[in-house]
Amino acid sequence: MDNNRSAEVFMSTKDIALTGMFAVLIAVCSWVSVPTAVPFTLQTFAVFCALGMLGGKRGSFAVIVYMMLGAVGLPVFANFKGGIGVLLGPTGGYILGFLLMAGLYWLAEKLFGDHIIIKVISMTVGLALCYFFGTVWFVRVFSASNGEMTLYKALQMCVIPFVVWDIIKMALALALTATVRKRIKI
Repeated sequence: MDNNRSAEVFMSTKDIALTGMFAVLIAVCSWVSVPTAVPFTLQTFAVFCALGMLGGKRGSFAVIVYMMLGAVGLPVFANFKGGIGVLLGPTGGYILGFLLMAGLYWLAEKLFGDHIIIKVISMTVGLALCYFFGTVWFVRVFSASNGEMTLYKALQMCVIPFVVWDIIKMALALALTATVRKRIKI
């Protein structure tokens, strides 16, 4: 095997290991519930960290691995839940929205580079996209099984209580990943 080929294999192995590690980090952070008036998890923090540390491509794959682990029944989602039913349930759109967030980040990174302002903008727009997709999903699934759900009520339940916390988690993830990336080449 020549040196170029072995370097490709090494990088591929490294990419797989980092992707798996961040998929596990997302799972562990989904189990951490912060007790506030409306409790929240650290799931979005871990997604932001995966994107900030690994970049759009590997970060997106980490989100996909996380979702696949949950889809096959491993209890990687909030409250130690797993299974395709969680993804197809009322709040599953927010989990699927993580993939939209990651995909947008990847696209922005490819088009505009890896600058901090690009990260901030793409994470912010990605979070809004996740909220939009998740809320529309919530309204449709909840209304189909439990009766009428208005968009306003869904926003009150599923978005408004979490916006400030998600912005704080994004800022912390950006600061953490910037600091770590200065010290470690990932």
